[in-house]
Amino acid sequence: MDADENQETYSDFMDCVNMQPQELEDWLDTEKSKSVGDSDGGESTGHRSGRRIVTIKRTKKDDLTNDQYDHMKKVIGYIHRHLAQRPDGDIEDSDWRYSLKNWGHDPVKSD
Repeated sequence: MDADENQETYSDFMDCVNMQPQELEDWLDTEKSKSVGDSDGGESTGHRSGRRIVTIKRTKKDDLTNDQYDHMKKVIGYIHRHLAQRPDGDIEDSDWRYSLKNWGHDPVKSD
């Protein structure tokens, strides 16, 4: 990855992930967070991703690894795809919102 691509990824990631690290950590500790997502009996993919997002957001930009940039791209893609599938009606207590929050994006948060 070149510096321009990394900059674009970093910028997109920061735009998509609208939850702060502590806010995301607190959310990941809730039963609602653990109740959604695909899992094989263990931790869901989104929940595991959320923990990685916390680490990435707490890492200085200059210290980010290629693996972390790859995960950032995965997060951006997931959030964009999921937002396009917004359900009708109230999303406040929806699995759709909870899944997005596991990936660091709260759709009811104002920018």
